[in-house]
Amino acid sequence: MSQLLDSIQFPSDIKHLSTDQLKDLAAEIRRFLVKSVSITGGHLAPNLGVVELTLALHRVFDFPRDRVVWDVGHQAYIHKILTGRKERFHTLRQLGGISGFPKVKESEYDSFGTGHSSTAISAALGMAAARDLKSENHRIVAVVGDGALTGGEAFEGLNNAGGSKRELIVVLNDNRMSISPNVGALSRYLTKILTRPEYNRLKNEVWDLTGKLPRGSQWIRNFVHRFGSGLKNLLVPGLLFEQLGFRYIGPIDGHDLPLLIRVFSGIKRLHGPLCVHVVTTKGKGCQFAEDDATKFHGLGSFCYKTGAVQTRNVPAYTEIFGKTLVELAEKDERIVGVTAAMADGTGMAFLQKSFPERFFDVGIAEQHAVTFAAALALEGLKPVVAIYSTFLQRGLDQVIHDVALQKAPVVLAMDRAGLVGEDGPTHHGSFDLSFLRFIPDLVIMAPKDENELRDMMMTAVNYTKGPVAIRYPRGLSLGVNLRKRMRMLPVGKAEILREGDDLAVVAVGDRVYPSLSLAEKLNAQGISTRVINARTIKPLDEKRILESAEQCRALITLENNSIIGGLGSAVAELLAEHSGLARFRRFGLPDTFVTHGKICDLMKLVELDEEKLSERVMEWFSKPHAAD
Repeated sequence: MSQLLDSIQFPSDIKHLSTDQLKDLAAEIRRFLVKSVSITGGHLAPNLGVVELTLALHRVFDFPRDRVVWDVGHQAYIHKILTGRKERFHTLRQLGGISGFPKVKESEYDSFGTGHSSTAISAALGMAAARDLKSENHRIVAVVGDGALTGGEAFEGLNNAGGSKRELIVVLNDNRMSISPNVGALSRYLTKILTRPEYNRLKNEVWDLTGKLPRGSQWIRNFVHRFGSGLKNLLVPGLLFEQLGFRYIGPIDGHDLPLLIRVFSGIKRLHGPLCVHVVTTKGKGCQFAEDDATKFHGLGSFCYKTGAVQTRNVPAYTEIFGKTLVELAEKDERIVGVTAAMADGTGMAFLQKSFPERFFDVGIAEQHAVTFAAALALEGLKPVVAIYSTFLQRGLDQVIHDVALQKAPVVLAMDRAGLVGEDGPTHHGSFDLSFLRFIPDLVIMAPKDENELRDMMMTAVNYTKGPVAIRYPRGLSLGVNLRKRMRMLPVGKAEILREGDDLAVVAVGDRVYPSLSLAEKLNAQGISTRVINARTIKPLDEKRILESAEQCRALITLENNSIIGGLGSAVAELLAEHSGLARFRRFGLPDTFVTHGKICDLMKLVELDEEKLSERVMEWFSKPHAAD
């Protein structure tokens, strides 16, 4: 680490640095960031793009007295480095280390937690209202970037903030990308206006006219040039924000530190809602991150010098999903794919490449994605909507009202179900079984391996009675030999993988194979253990579970979902309705927000790792009248 960065502990340390020193510091921060993230993994490209922006904000404003909200929060690494967490930055996203997102409990400089997108303007307005009610006097800044402005809540916040006339600053970090390249009208707005015939005809006619004026009239042409620039700025994109009640400044170069400092210093004297449009380059200063900003948006460890990522011997579940979708789409032209700015992250990029006309990226707009898919289904198509489990939470009302209520045959492919690891509680897919299980007419499936995922996808796209949700985990698949042909699965039918008459284990998804390992250990201790792969959480195979409850001395459930409302709750409800036919115990994720860290470490933390789980089950089973 270089001497200048070594001397920076808090924002006060940069207040009196010269412009040249700040530029040197920006370069040092980039080197530090690339080297550190190459070890821990994380969101590299977004943070490389906001180095100068973050330095300027901390130079001009007085955080934490002033407030800053980062949207999406994965852009806050530089903010963390400058606010007392540089020495702990090597623990980023590790168990017991600092979070990859702003976290209120982690630092007084983190004024609002932002793991999901499009929330910062609403939060900033709430802070502004609270400030005004308390008669306080400080500035509030919302930094909105990485496609967060494509989310509906961002526009709701803009509309309310502009009408309120409260003092707050929205910094639009325009890096022209979200996780996948931005789509939609907003990202095309600038290009559309600049190519409009009316705009260019007006500019050309005025330019031609001034060219016919006498010599010495060059100043007029200079004025017209400035007028043309002003016209452009009037139309694009400031008009949008001005109409919403914001004073618009920009666009400005987000890597020009002196300019950024001047602009932020100047607007501190202005009143009302302000929008500063800053143009940045994602991955700035690191060639391989600039060349492939999507790949280096968020990733695991990589080679610091070359950017090379360690190759994998087995495919990820995401890849299995994407390739299987293409295989199904080749045989059925009604199959279409929908994603919310996550074409690569969900595996939808495979369909995009093979059938671009049947692929729809709607931007960071999960609610819209679900309703859009419902309409596709009701028009006779077979939409497959790929959304991370944690992000589908944002579209729950649409799943209920627009999909299930109308029995629209939509397939919801929920990637990253269960614990996801280093991204932590904002990204764990811990609740999908709980928030989907109460919805009528919705089938919920979870595969034990990649072959079963393929079978479930084939079953889902051919299911006509209503919607189907399939949840599957993050990371590498198990590496089983893939069958060439997929097969239809009977909906609502479990399978018995191992017989036994002492204890029955009902497991689902990525907990099925650990259940088989558990059974081996229990059998070695003289406990004959039956293993049931539930496959479908809804409808539950009530007949098979009740038979096992009658035939075995005890029954447990095992799932990678919250202990409340998931598979265990479904089985508990079933047993209660039949007078509690067996001693019963649920094993799943605890009723808490699980922290960040490697998945193996988190499984130990929640006592679902193989060793601790077998101890817990053995201890419970050995007690004749153990309570749940």
